[in-house]
Amino acid sequence: MHETRQAARQRRRTRRLMVGTAAGLVVTGLLVSLVMTMQPDGNDDAGPAPATAVANSQESLPPTSPARKPVKAPPSAASATPSAGATTPSAGATISSASATTSAAPTSASPRKAPATSSLAGRIRPKNTYPGVATVYKAGVGDGACSYGPSDDMMIAAMNTTDYETSAACGAYVLVRAANGASVTVKITNECPLPCAPGQLDLSEQAFAELALISTGRIAITWSLLSPDTSGTISIRYKNGSSPYWCGIQAMGHRNPLARLEVRTGGGWRQLVRTDYNYFLSPDGSGCGGAIRITDIYGERLTIDGIALRPEAVQPTRVQFARH
Repeated sequence: MHETRQAARQRRRTRRLMVGTAAGLVVTGLLVSLVMTMQPDGNDDAGPAPATAVANSQESLPPTSPARKPVKAPPSAASATPSAGATTPSAGATISSASATTSAAPTSASPRKAPATSSLAGRIRPKNTYPGVATVYKAGVGDGACSYGPSDDMMIAAMNTTDYETSAACGAYVLVRAANGASVTVKITNECPLPCAPGQLDLSEQAFAELALISTGRIAITWSLLSPDTSGTISIRYKNGSSPYWCGIQAMGHRNPLARLEVRTGGGWRQLVRTDYNYFLSPDGSGCGGAIRITDIYGERLTIDGIALRPEAVQPTRVQFARH
């Protein structure tokens, strides 16, 4: 009996040990599983690397279009280049530049826009009437500052220095009216130096006599530019001393005042500078002896070929400016 009870106790201890061991094993397994779950494996280590790389690449890339500041395109050559009016252009560019300038909106301080038909005129403009005085001088053979030489027609005048404008008035025809109603048409062939005032004309004795007695000496007048009816044509003359290395060119007999004279060179048309003695100079000889192009104050251009480089020879052409 005693042995039976002892065996029963031994069996109970064994069961408890087995249950404890099993429980320990279960707990140990749970702990191992928990540790393995919490410890990152190889796949978890590989994951963050590309994520970090992507993050870095996003920081190094430029921002997306919504975050970009607008970028202005650099100005084109056409928009950056001023009107041909502000910089020294060719004849066609000069006219275009002048048109662009006059088309700009005027300000209150801007002068009144000149008529398009006289955009190349200087101080003396068509359809304008100028007040002044007429004086008288002995014109001799009719030669003067414009360098035309002797003249058979003595209906001539000298223009005051201001309106002479470095010989721009040379060859202009002017209608002069006196207060008594008398009038005379004269051609500008000379310059009246200071103290001749703006608006003043110094008339030859022959021309002054058409308005008043020569002994009067000085009268009030008004005058205006003319584009006369004439059957004559324009002539060209090279100045004495002209050569292929230097030349001066003069146009004579033109109906309307000249705005410019150009010569044809290897690089195109070249505008020559006008002197106060009414010749257009080519200091290096370029274009001397070649084609000549002249433009009047109304913008009409005439091209003249076949003029030989012969100093002092008056060579007629077959062309003339239109009447206005």
